[in-house]
Amino acid sequence: MLPEKSLRTRFILQLASASMVLIAIVSVMLYYYIRVTILESVVLELTYEAKAIISQPHVFNPHFKTEFSIQLPNASVTDVKILPRATHDIKSRFVYEDKDNRTYIHLHYITATEENYLRLSKDTTLQSNIIRQILIDIIIVNAVSIALVLFYALFLSRMLLVPIKILTKKLGKIDESFLKEIDTNSLPIEFKPLVRGINGLINRIQTFVSYQKELFVGVAHELKTPLAVMKAKNEVTLLKQRESERYIEALKTNNDSINQMNAIIGSVLEIGRQEGAQFEEPVPTDIISFIQKLGNNFAILARVENKDVSLELKPKNLNMNLQQSLLTHVLQNFIQNAIKFSPQNSTIIVKTRIENRNFIIEVIDSGIGIDESKDLFAPFKRYGDKGGTGLGLFLAKGAAQALGGKISIKNRTDSNGAIATLVMPIKKLGKKNGKTNSSN
Repeated sequence: MLPEKSLRTRFILQLASASMVLIAIVSVMLYYYIRVTILESVVLELTYEAKAIISQPHVFNPHFKTEFSIQLPNASVTDVKILPRATHDIKSRFVYEDKDNRTYIHLHYITATEENYLRLSKDTTLQSNIIRQILIDIIIVNAVSIALVLFYALFLSRMLLVPIKILTKKLGKIDESFLKEIDTNSLPIEFKPLVRGINGLINRIQTFVSYQKELFVGVAHELKTPLAVMKAKNEVTLLKQRESERYIEALKTNNDSINQMNAIIGSVLEIGRQEGAQFEEPVPTDIISFIQKLGNNFAILARVENKDVSLELKPKNLNMNLQQSLLTHVLQNFIQNAIKFSPQNSTIIVKTRIENRNFIIEVIDSGIGIDESKDLFAPFKRYGDKGGTGLGLFLAKGAAQALGGKISIKNRTDSNGAIATLVMPIKKLGKKNGKTNSSN
């Protein structure tokens, strides 16, 4: 079993580790800068003294002392030795030495004649003690800083988790019977995009719940009516002995009611299949080619009723990620309605185009048009005299929403008929199997 992950623990560890690394790097840089700065003053003193000694000619007089000490104002004592240069391996350089718990810096300085060299020595024990004490102080400061960083990380993580706790508390109170959008005023700006997404999901849930309630009520009502008709017809028929023709008529009426109920049940099953299709994995699809195949299939059905289907598809190809079964359901409803309500010898036009980064599909018929003042997408609402369960457009709207689009129906302005429209945003495809989104 995998251990539970804690956002606060991860934040504290990451902040503390990053701060400790930064503190360590800065401390090392600071220590070496101070060390070089302190010792640099000693190096400059020795160099200055060496040049001053070389500039005096009498220093290399045979009668002059080969060992002496000098002291400049505000400077420590420097021991000087004039030594013969026995080998050319000796070059001008600085040498650090620890001796008898004291530290020294020696400067070997070659004279102009290169026969002798000066060896200047300065006691740097005081400077070394200062550097050592600075190192100890830096270590102490680092320890205190790390402790403060840990305390600050605990405090900051607690403060940052407050909005998450508030959001979690509000989400925990949400249920089907009390769906309410989350107020963004009490949350930081960084959390508002997340809350807007959650509020959008809540709105979709509210819409879904209201549709489900309306659907259940509609199904109960639609099934209750034919059952009541069947029962009344049977009771009337059984009141007294009748001719066989009366019994046959009653049975035919009951069969019609049963067929009506079967159609309603089939539509309800279609709703279940559609809801399952919403969770299908979208697949890369050449939507133009896909619509071409669907249009050709429906053209065969239209010719049976002496009607035709014409395709005007643009662009030539367009790759999109989508659930094919949902798109099929929307187009099937649009084209079947267009065929149903169009007169004989008419043509149903299926047009596609790209506009404002949206892919638009239009199905245009030459029928009697629609009543735009009515809600055509409500369940069990039937319009016209062609029959049906009244769930087709209701299901088409749900499928369009699952595709991330929206549908609408309006009357034509150029002649009789209606235009059913599906608008879907174009989403770019990532590279997969060497193919990318393309359109011509």
